[in-house]
Amino acid sequence: MTIDALNICQLYLISPLDVGGDFPARLEEALAAAPVAAFQFRVKNVDQHEAARLAEPLQAICAAHDVAFIVNDDMALAKRIKADGVHLGQGDGDPKEARRLLGPDAQIGVTCHNSRHLAMDAGEAGADYVAFGAFFPTETKAVAHRAEPEILRWWQGLFELPCVAIGGITAENGGELVAAGADFLAVSGAVWKHPEGPAAGVRALAAILPGEGAEAG
Repeated sequence: MTIDALNICQLYLISPLDVGGDFPARLEEALAAAPVAAFQFRVKNVDQHEAARLAEPLQAICAAHDVAFIVNDDMALAKRIKADGVHLGQGDGDPKEARRLLGPDAQIGVTCHNSRHLAMDAGEAGADYVAFGAFFPTETKAVAHRAEPEILRWWQGLFELPCVAIGGITAENGGELVAAGADFLAVSGAVWKHPEGPAAGVRALAAILPGEGAEAG
């Protein structure tokens, strides 16, 4: 379960903040609908013990579907639950520190906003992927940085490290990011808030990917 560039664009699901209740069933529905490469566990204002409890069934579902389970922000939680990796914001620690803590096989991603400099720094620090965005307005989190598709084209022209596009991505607007060279589309609301349910959301996004993401995972 690794996040590798396969010369096709793949789906990277980000959890809603509320992953209790029936969410495990909704995740199962989403992952069964079409290939997904990774799932990011993103909760806020929850202590580590509770976060680990919430993560356990979701991690098992991801493992059953060969989907990488990535913890948002928290290196210590990622180590505790033996997650496949961690995604770091600019204030969440150094990729080198994450590598020391989580080991050589961990998948380490770094938010780089709209900054070429931050992305190059992340690559030099040993990140496994860089994330650019937000590309579109989003309700998932406050947007302080807006990125343009050109940064994906620039990155792909110079570097082999995979890049993730994030921020307000839907089946209607994601095509231009695929065309610009995104290796992954990171999506949340387009799946979890889809009016016909998570499976329909995943299928709609998979339909805009080359080969419908047939090689993802």
